[in-house]
Amino acid sequence: MCGILAEFTFDNHSLTERNQFESLLELSKQRGPDASGYQSESYFQLGFNRLAILDLSEKGNQPMSSPSGRYHIVFNGEIYNFKELSRTHELKDLISTSDTEVVLHLLDKLGVEKTLRSLDGMFGMAIVDSTDEKIFLVRDFAGIKPLFYGHIVKGVVVASQFDQVFKHPWFKDQLKLDQHVVKEYFGFGYMPAPNTIFKGVQQLEPGHYIEIDRLGSLINKSYCEFNFLEETADYAEPTIDYLNMVESNLKTTVASQLVSDVPLASFLSGGIDSPLITTLAKQSAKNIQAFTVAVNDEELDEGKDAENYAKAIDVNYQIHRIHEGDLIKTIEEHFNGMTEPFGDYSSIPTYVITKLARMNNTVMLSGDGGDELYFGYPRMLDVIKKKKWFKIPFGLRKIIIRITNKLRITNTWAPYHYKTIGEWVTEKHTHIFKTELDGMFNGVEFSENIKALYKNSNVNSDMNLLRWLRYNEFYGHLQRILIKVDRMSMANSLEVRVPFLDKDSIQDALSFTPNHYNSSEQLKTVLKKIMRNYYPENLITKKKKGFTVPLDEWLRNELKTEVKSVIFDGEFYGSEYINVEAVRDYVNRFYTSEHESAWGVWHIYAWQKWAMTQGLI
Repeated sequence: MCGILAEFTFDNHSLTERNQFESLLELSKQRGPDASGYQSESYFQLGFNRLAILDLSEKGNQPMSSPSGRYHIVFNGEIYNFKELSRTHELKDLISTSDTEVVLHLLDKLGVEKTLRSLDGMFGMAIVDSTDEKIFLVRDFAGIKPLFYGHIVKGVVVASQFDQVFKHPWFKDQLKLDQHVVKEYFGFGYMPAPNTIFKGVQQLEPGHYIEIDRLGSLINKSYCEFNFLEETADYAEPTIDYLNMVESNLKTTVASQLVSDVPLASFLSGGIDSPLITTLAKQSAKNIQAFTVAVNDEELDEGKDAENYAKAIDVNYQIHRIHEGDLIKTIEEHFNGMTEPFGDYSSIPTYVITKLARMNNTVMLSGDGGDELYFGYPRMLDVIKKKKWFKIPFGLRKIIIRITNKLRITNTWAPYHYKTIGEWVTEKHTHIFKTELDGMFNGVEFSENIKALYKNSNVNSDMNLLRWLRYNEFYGHLQRILIKVDRMSMANSLEVRVPFLDKDSIQDALSFTPNHYNSSEQLKTVLKKIMRNYYPENLITKKKKGFTVPLDEWLRNELKTEVKSVIFDGEFYGSEYINVEAVRDYVNRFYTSEHESAWGVWHIYAWQKWAMTQGLI
């Protein structure tokens, strides 16, 4: 994993001074502490911070140029099928064993778009075509790796980190908050692509690339699309053939992601996803080590369950026990790794876990993506169970719900408050209710991108609704998780690979949708059935705990003074666009127990901490 920075000028505009450029490159040093590189021509300059994973020699350093000299690249990530591509296209005269060199040879041989369509992996890259004088910005199809860019009259700035773009000299006097996206941050706790909180600075969407010429003309294209809404075979349960295919392909995927010239291990929780990845990894790497984190809280501790998993497959494992005091002590330190506003408080244990993992490893495998692709969230089941209400006209539905709840025939208010399922799912993913958000942002709506992602009124069948929910989770909630894991692991110079988000793994998941979905036993049924080939039933069917922190308790006790000082004392960032009185009233009402949304308070606190850390207030 690495940090990249690129600058590409339009027309007759000049590049920034090299020392300014390199000071921005230094901001991503923790993403690549092993080596730095620089290349420039009259209209572009490229910078690279390297975390050495493949080919640890200088031959793997970047920026790197293609054999013809036409293409120049800075590339963050991994290409898992690079060896296969090298054989298929009979690439000759390779001087390194790095995946980057293979990509450059393919660019010479196939051109940009055909090369991108052939890649399987996780990546964010900038490619300069010095023949046509164009720059191409590329992001992987699942959104695992970040890519930010700013596009103004002088040129385009591209980087792995948000701060490297908005702190660029070109944007010094250009920064202006986008109220729509700020509101989205306060609700969802992250910046959903393609937008950021600053106008003129954007994120590339998963599976897209952008082509920009010297005149500043920009073309945004999709090079990899998954059809989440495509109809599949109508089965209540996955067939044996399907299960065998998923298991076989996932085993191949995991094996391809074990390629590394540095120590590699696997995270092992007490759930379903990472234990499955760990056991499949052991099929190819007998000596792989599993890494488990335990906490001194019976409600949250997964240490014993993970230990039982490790013993069942006879894998080497380490258990690191974290005390609550350790988590609290690292909160300030963890905010230094947040170069963009981010409000998911599970970033705290994620930071601590990855810091511990980095002591002995440079690469880790994770189980992220399993819940989103294989229907693992109870909230999805809740939507399916209540979908019939949304077939009734809203006005009539409200009357019926009021009566049936009063008679205790039902006990639900969601169909009463939300006109469409899309509106309800939006509220499930936000942590400050819409009525509260509307008060904080007078007359401001969510962006059109978020409206499109959450727009759904199709309740004709369970399968159609489940397909949409999977699509929504993948491009919504999963993106927040990927941001958390990338930023916190990279703050500790640790690469995290995600086998469930391999191209073939995603396609396999999308080829099956259950035609009914009635109980919690059906959550992740595909993965649970595969798990039974390796683990005893009592481990698979136990209640998942989930590693988190007691946020409500912390906010009301250990962090209370700090949180109140950050939110109430001094300037509130963005006050010209935000109803600060409403925000502070919301926090006050939490401390007087008029509402219980610790999540919402943390979003506000994290916003201020980010602004302070970045020197914006």
